[in-house]
Amino acid sequence: MKLQNVKDPEKLFEVIDSCQGKVELVTGEGDRLNLKSKLSQFLSLANIFSVKEQIPELELVAYDPADVKKLIDFMLNE
Repeated sequence: MKLQNVKDPEKLFEVIDSCQGKVELVTGEGDRLNLKSKLSQFLSLANIFSVKEQIPELELVAYDPADVKKLIDFMLNE
């Protein structure tokens, strides 16, 4: 799923932390980073904010249907 114009990345990572299953960030090169890892979260944020003040677009993969719902709810309520 793609998230666009994420203005509150801290809240996004709170939602990701609350997910039960694996949530991955798909990079432009097609690599997948496990966003349940604090190190991956830190590196992702550092890379994103070195270029932009808000996140224009992210591609995430969530494997648990309940986690997908959480992420969709986040997108709709942000």
